[in-house]
Amino acid sequence: MLTALVGLALALKIVPPTTDIVFKQPQIASTGDRIGLAFGAGNDIYYSFSNNDGETFSRPRKVETKGKMALGRHRGPRIAYQSGNVVISAIVGQKGGGADGDLLVWTSNDNGGAWKPPVRVNDLAGSAREGLHAMASGNGVVFAAWLDLRAKGTQLYGAVSNDGGSTWGKNFLIYESPDGSICQCCHPNVLVAPTGRLYVMWRNSLGGNRDMYMTTSDDVGVTWKPARQIGSESWKLNACPMDGGSLTLSGLSGEAYAAFRKEKEIHYSTVSGIDRALGDGKDPAMIAGMNDALYVVWTGTTGAIEAITSKENKLKVLALKGGYPQIVFTGHRVLAFFEEEGGIGMGVVEGSTPLGEVTVGPKR
Repeated sequence: MLTALVGLALALKIVPPTTDIVFKQPQIASTGDRIGLAFGAGNDIYYSFSNNDGETFSRPRKVETKGKMALGRHRGPRIAYQSGNVVISAIVGQKGGGADGDLLVWTSNDNGGAWKPPVRVNDLAGSAREGLHAMASGNGVVFAAWLDLRAKGTQLYGAVSNDGGSTWGKNFLIYESPDGSICQCCHPNVLVAPTGRLYVMWRNSLGGNRDMYMTTSDDVGVTWKPARQIGSESWKLNACPMDGGSLTLSGLSGEAYAAFRKEKEIHYSTVSGIDRALGDGKDPAMIAGMNDALYVVWTGTTGAIEAITSKENKLKVLALKGGYPQIVFTGHRVLAFFEEEGGIGMGVVEGSTPLGEVTVGPKR
């Protein structure tokens, strides 16, 4: 378990223009030269970027959904960079609240200056209405997966784009539980490896347990390997924890690592069998950094945003109050982003710390 507590680290914060707007559910993508940040406010999406390794960020640019966007509890926009495009996805309906909803994708080839009209990814209208999805890019493709309701029970579906998110191929079934449904309210995670291998992790509902599972595809989603449980022990639970964890890849070995909640604890694990408890909390996010060091950030039991690295067994507090953290390795620094007092806070897990504030309009 943890051996020490490191002091609070102050950092940049992206602040809404007024108290009427609340920024939620940050998501991150990085090209190495650019960090992109997407988050939601009401029914709209915002995009902000940094060209200097997170020292400063642009004022957020709005993407209007023209509908009711699923937002909160790991719902909300996702972001990727591919083929010169900024690619942002979200699940939007006309009624909202789970009554309807489609996975829509917006693309911009001028870094958010203008956005093309959205395209629908799910080929059966309304089947993505649960509002939970994941998206990632790499090796020339953009890959999305979502909780799908086109059949009885919740299934895991996916689709791939070969042109930077502008168009999407036929939907494919990734996994269906033999017990009739995967976990109904936990978000999936996806990765695209440099080799082109697709990775998907989700929380299953099998035999009364709510455990994390993973599968891979080496033919761009045509076929999938048998699903394998992640973690050494099962979590017996007759409910949904609304917490789908996080997935990352080792740059050296190519091994997949996962961080997830089991009961009150945050664990990190591999399919090959490593399983370690890190501390109590929820909503973990994980990334592999320099020399394959692992970094995990989560919301602690007091509401603080906490982080730890495999390089040293010490806890670092990034904010005293926050929620739904995400983490990124820029090639030089490891940064975490999270909800904080109506805005989006950024903490430096490793590297130098900038101080500043970004608004989308006059300061409140």
